[in-house]
Amino acid sequence: MVWVAPRGTERSPFLRGFGRQVKLFRERAGLTQADLGTRIGYSPDQVASVECGRRIPKPELVDKADEALDAGGVLKAMKEELAHARYPAFFRDAARIEAEAVEVHSYDAQVINGLLQTEDYARAVLAMRRPLLDEEIVEQRVAARMERQAILSARPAPILGFVIEESVLRRPFGGKETLRGQLEQLLLVGQKRNVEVQVMPTDREDHAGADGPFILMTPKGSEQLAYLEGQGRSALLTEREEVRPIAARYGIIRAQALTPRESSFFIEKLLGEL
Repeated sequence: MVWVAPRGTERSPFLRGFGRQVKLFRERAGLTQADLGTRIGYSPDQVASVECGRRIPKPELVDKADEALDAGGVLKAMKEELAHARYPAFFRDAARIEAEAVEVHSYDAQVINGLLQTEDYARAVLAMRRPLLDEEIVEQRVAARMERQAILSARPAPILGFVIEESVLRRPFGGKETLRGQLEQLLLVGQKRNVEVQVMPTDREDHAGADGPFILMTPKGSEQLAYLEGQGRSALLTEREEVRPIAARYGIIRAQALTPRESSFFIEKLLGEL
């Protein structure tokens, strides 16, 4: 089955619903937006943004609001969904699957995979999106991307593999210093026993990745699925006959790329050129 997620708005139905809950509890408590803001460390405008579904509160502030409004744990129970609301609508289902996957394999031809990005690199990539994203949304997505990286040190350790185009490693998103930090991060993460980072050299004449980037994920106890993304839309492929050729393609891509050890040497060489 193919699940296609359309380009979504930032104000998700869940955020609007959460905001209405906050407003109802606030009014029941006889508090103004300024009163609540003082108790939880938000300005009146920020409280208004939460109630309108425009702002995603941090987990610790959800806890404070639940207690200040005597909500009985209703607001706290929504923290997990609020965390997912920081992702663009088209990625939320994939984020849930990724967080619990026992295997993740990615082929990246445009930017470095989010699981490997430094904070500076992630911010640079998100800031150059067109149309431009609000600064608040950029920061929300950067934070969410950094939290996704908990999978790198999860126990039991999932199997993680990344094949990255050489051209991606040479593109200085955010400037040379940002790129330097990103390449150093790749070397660091690549030392983990459960992670393999490979580089696909630009000079390869035979290349199985001509159809573009993709991610393969295997949830615990389930079959492998494929995730495709582009132009603000995504597709989750779950049928075995649809996933199989992509998995086979990834195997060929890995064979055509440099080995993990060769890739480390190559990244070190790129660092020396900066």
